[in-house]
Amino acid sequence: MATGAPGTGGASTGGAGDVFAGQDARRGIAWMLLTMALFVTMDGLAKWLSQSYPVPQVIWARYVFHFALLALFLNWRLLPTLRSGNLKLQVARSLLLVVTTTFFFFGISQVQLATASALMLIAPLLVTLLSIPLLKEQVGPRRLASVAVGFVGALVILRPGGDLFEVAALLPLAAACTYALYQITTRMLSSVDTPLTTLVYTALVGALLSSAAVVFVWQTPDLLGWVVMIAVGGFGAVSQFCLIKSFQAAPASTVTPFGYSSILWATLYGWLLFGDLPDAWTLIGAAVIVASGLYVWHREHRRLLADR
Repeated sequence: MATGAPGTGGASTGGAGDVFAGQDARRGIAWMLLTMALFVTMDGLAKWLSQSYPVPQVIWARYVFHFALLALFLNWRLLPTLRSGNLKLQVARSLLLVVTTTFFFFGISQVQLATASALMLIAPLLVTLLSIPLLKEQVGPRRLASVAVGFVGALVILRPGGDLFEVAALLPLAAACTYALYQITTRMLSSVDTPLTTLVYTALVGALLSSAAVVFVWQTPDLLGWVVMIAVGGFGAVSQFCLIKSFQAAPASTVTPFGYSSILWATLYGWLLFGDLPDAWTLIGAAVIVASGLYVWHREHRRLLADR
């Protein structure tokens, strides 16, 4: 799942004053583009696995091997990272990502990868909307109107009531909703815990929950299955690392728009791995969502500059 979608906060170390800081901005953008490529690679492999293995087992692989690689990398430094300034919020945030992964992986097992990824692009718009009651942020009428237009784009993709409507397409939309809440909690934790602590809890909670669920559907993989499952966890871990590096190199306001490159990778992988190409309505809907998201980003960027 493209869990580095635009709008993910919490790891940025920059401010509005250095929005376009030369080399740092280019490095942050490069990390974000790599993040999106890795996230969608993970999604493509997860969809491929779901054709032969139960989806809960694919979710298990995504988190268990993610945590295993992270633990191997941290070694003795793992335990100190578990100290959290807000343990309940850390667990709640991790639970939200597990639910998001569950919705999304079940969704991509039944619908095109590009369709699911396009619907996930609604998450940053939902963050804007949810920031009003949850973060007490002020959102002007222009941004609210842009959010509404983005929802229209989602309806264009879903086409409810039409002959091509798929109920399974509602799963990625549900994933976008829970992912928006996940991003909100990430923002809340950004002033409490380090990105590394948050990263460890993400993998740990997911590994524990998925391990409890997988025993009911376990199907012993063959050698290729094991390799791809390990790759899913590996891409999940490395993509999270790249996301952190992106936000450390440049402010979120600089790198956020480049998260929309995920739709390009999803279209490419859908074609290469499954022979799927999105139809015209999906492309139109995705374009509407991206345009809405970029406009919201533009208005937020201007607001930040005005507050300097």
